[in-house]
Amino acid sequence: MSEIIDNRARRVRQLKAIIQRLHQGEAPEAVKDQLRTLVRETDYSEIVAMEQELMAEGMPAEEIMSMCDLHSQLTREVLVQLPPRTVPPGHPADTMRRENQALRETLARMRHAMESILALEDESGLAPHLMAWRQCANELMDVEKHYQRKEHLFFSRLEGHGITGPSKVMWGKDDEVRAMLRSLQQALSARDAVLADYKLAVCTVGASVTAAVEEMIYKEENILLPLCLDVFTEDDWAQIWADSPRYGWCLVEPREGYTPPDSVLREGIRLQGEEAVQLPTGSLTLQQLLAIFRTLPVDLTFVDADDRVAFYSEGPDRIFARSRAILGRKVQHCHPPRSVHIVDQILDDFRSGRHSVAEFWIHFHGRFVHIRYFAVRGESGHYLGTLEVTQDITRIRTLEGERRLLQYEEPAAEGAAR
Repeated sequence: MSEIIDNRARRVRQLKAIIQRLHQGEAPEAVKDQLRTLVRETDYSEIVAMEQELMAEGMPAEEIMSMCDLHSQLTREVLVQLPPRTVPPGHPADTMRRENQALRETLARMRHAMESILALEDESGLAPHLMAWRQCANELMDVEKHYQRKEHLFFSRLEGHGITGPSKVMWGKDDEVRAMLRSLQQALSARDAVLADYKLAVCTVGASVTAAVEEMIYKEENILLPLCLDVFTEDDWAQIWADSPRYGWCLVEPREGYTPPDSVLREGIRLQGEEAVQLPTGSLTLQQLLAIFRTLPVDLTFVDADDRVAFYSEGPDRIFARSRAILGRKVQHCHPPRSVHIVDQILDDFRSGRHSVAEFWIHFHGRFVHIRYFAVRGESGHYLGTLEVTQDITRIRTLEGERRLLQYEEPAAEGAAR
């Protein structure tokens, strides 16, 4: 057994040394030859361990992210292809695999449409191939649901097991795919584009999108899912299954067959009977308190003094999806790597007392969204945490004049007091 462990540690050291040389500018072909000679074979866990060690030694996640596609290409020849672990239909891993297969099929049709456009000599036959390309590009936008579930449910569970490398690197690569898809949509929606423009788009953003999505599928199926299937408990998978509908499905629906343990799906904490929460300005039963949070026209998220997500409100029309998987998670891990420095700056400014409020406003899925962060302090002024308040203010921005008479915007909810 000690020999097996030592061999694994040796391979991780060799992998790390070779990758470090690559980052220092050595030619990939020279590194690849040494990789074949020294490592010979490895598995996903050693690649994860190698990246974890590099980050622990100070290599920025952004640097690893910028080179991880090259890492993947170099290690494919020595990566042991493990047979996919069998899981029941409808299991979260089964759904991820089926979504990836649907994405592969979409990418194949998109590549065929792009190759057909490149073969055209004039615009007379452009329309059907362009329509097929646009259809495939629209289908690929569904990958957002796939990535959201991965980032907020899978990554949070990995972090709970002390594994942070894949989430930091993969999230950054997901964001690159998102940017490429936006660029592709812009290229395909240009009103004055001609055949030459579409051929250029095929060779640039079209080729980039197909390669990036395929590369992420490879990483998910050969690194992420085997890792999760080895590490996650049944309770982890059940919680992912329960929280997944918040984010939706990519191109396919989950199958029937997976049954999670009932114990994981129980409701959260309950006070006994109608015991009230006593506050300085009154008291509320737990039922009333939960109903108030569900009714407020804002979304609330509270991050405690240790930068961990402690609470979020749950209304019917949340702007940004939340799930119980984020509870206890470091808030820095709930954001893509490119924005973590802003999160850290806000928390540092609030913790030091330099500032107490930060606000942003953005256009998001056709809505104008106001996002505010408030430092929460105790009576003595000590820092307790940060409260995020998010509100859709699209309609509020259109208000003019005054309304002094009662007027309902829509019928009262059934069962409401009259």
